[in-house]
This record gives sequence, structure tokens and C-alpha cells, in this order.
Amino acid sequence: MKTSITALTLAIAAFALPAYATTHKEAPNMAAGASAPKTMSAQNTKMADCNKEAGDKKGDERKAFMKTCLSAKKTTQQDKMKTCNKEAGDKKGDERKAFMKTCLSA
Repeated sequence: MKTSITALTLAIAAFALPAYATTHKEAPNMAAGASAPKTMSAQNTKMADCNKEAGDKKGDERKAFMKTCLSAKKTTQQDKMKTCNKEAGDKKGDERKAFMKTCLSA
């Protein structure tokens, strides 16, 4: 009886350890106690995009570009609609429709 319980325990351990190992992997090269990498925040994404756009700019030119790029507010579709509506003014019918189409696609 003791032998069969020992054999059963070893069999369970043999199947449980590989299952545990595959579901509890640590990230490669991760220091002990370090947390998993997080997704990029909106500011980090914006910084990456601006860096790509900056290209080969150097020194003061790059600083000025990055400052402008990072502080620029992205125009939403709703903001575009408000601006185009104001610019359309008193236009009516097909004239207004044509104007709004070109304004919103710009």
C-alpha cells in the first residue's frame, strides 16, 4: 500500500511540474524582483513618433522640433468638424457639402 501511494505521488509530481513550469515562466533576462515590461503610455508613444519624425535633425534644430512635436495637440475628427462648420459660414446645399468634404479631408 505504501509503495502504491509513493508511486502515485511521484506520478502526480511528474505531470504537475512541467505544467507549472510552462504557466509560470519568467521573462528572459529579468532581474529578481523586477516587474514585467508595461505597455507604452500615450506620452511614450508620442515621444517615439516624434523621434521617428525628427530623423537626422541635430542640436538646436532637433530640440525645437521635439518641443513643437511633443506639445502639439492631435486634432480629433470632432475638432475638425467644429472648425470646418465655422469656416463654412452661411454656405448652403451643394456648395456647403463640397466645402465640408474638402475641409474635413485636409
